Amino acid sequence: MKCFFANIILIFVFAGCSTQETDFRLADENAGEPVKIFYRNLQNQQGEGLMFGHQATLEYGYHWTQEDLAPGELRSDVKDVTGSFPSVYGFAVNSVVNPLWNEEQRLKAIEHQLMWDKGIHSRGGLITYEWHMAHPDGNRSFYVTDSVVHRILPGGDLHEKFKLTLDHAADYFNSMEGIPVLFRPWHEHNGDWFWWCKGSTSEEDFISLWRFTVDYLKKEKNVHNLIYVYSPDRSRIDIDDFETGYMWGYPGDEYVDILGLDNYWDLGHPANKTPAEEQLANFRRSMEYTVRIADSKGKLAALTETGLETIPNPRWWTDIILSSVMHNEYTRRISWFLVWRNANVEREKRDHYYAPFPGHVSADNFIEFKNHPFVLFEDELPDLYN
Repeated sequence: MKCFFANIILIFVFAGCSTQETDFRLADENAGEPVKIFYRNLQNQQGEGLMFGHQATLEYGYHWTQEDLAPGELRSDVKDVTGSFPSVYGFAVNSVVNPLWNEEQRLKAIEHQLMWDKGIHSRGGLITYEWHMAHPDGNRSFYVTDSVVHRILPGGDLHEKFKLTLDHAADYFNSMEGIPVLFRPWHEHNGDWFWWCKGSTSEEDFISLWRFTVDYLKKEKNVHNLIYVYSPDRSRIDIDDFETGYMWGYPGDEYVDILGLDNYWDLGHPANKTPAEEQLANFRRSMEYTVRIADSKGKLAALTETGLETIPNPRWWTDIILSSVMHNEYTRRISWFLVWRNANVEREKRDHYYAPFPGHVSADNFIEFKNHPFVLFEDELPDLYN
């Protein structure tokens, strides 16, 4: 078996992908040894199987909430259907950082989240965090698109407040005792719906924001368990000039470890009026192009956010997702894909879910998808941490 690294092929024994030496460079040059081992094993795993992920999978489901569970009990709509948790657990930094919390609330949230993260790590699952950070001016919604990035950069009037927010995130990441985290800050930055997006800031300021975030966390706060994931949104990328659109705001190879793509656009997004057959072709092209760019930089590629709300197609998992991933030698090198959350219907009063639950029209096909030899859920993962 071959293990691919940036510009070098290493000989190793895959009893946990133990290597004799390494010649890859992470964005954090002082990353802990568990992080290096984990990243090394992800490199080896690329092309060997597709890891499935689900956002907020432990937090609530379509028909249940935490209040329905006994203390310490774990539940997931994914496990209810397939018998296994997903390979990749998506969380938001908002779970442990909220500017409106008092200290007691913050510590309680940290304790609860840490219990989940340690459990996931002990079972061999992967942990990824995105951050819908509140608008820095007045702690307003992240959907408020006032121009503010220049104000949180060094020299700006909100810079110290911004650093305090990063401090709280750093406190949590450091409390994880070295557990590797796939950290996806400032996602979908090429859109126009968040305050850090292209629609509200310049490319120069966005790059400065990304670089400051990485440098501050690793150099000032000594956070050394993060693997940095870059993830623009497909809807704002011209498929025929993919690389140009994808690279808007790219902070540089030395600040990124994994190249991701958020793509709801080619999977039936209501604003996309392109015929379904063409959307499917573009979905496959977008994955291939992401992998090609990642390969050129010696990095991994992932479909970091995706899905079809309510999944009305009963064979969506195999006929759309699996067939697309298996399409060619490049699409098969997508390391993982993560679908969005399953909102609780009673609490949110809407159908907003991206994974099936028992009785859903696509549940049987989801089991078929899970049982495919190339697809990996948590119960089938190789040991990526040793």
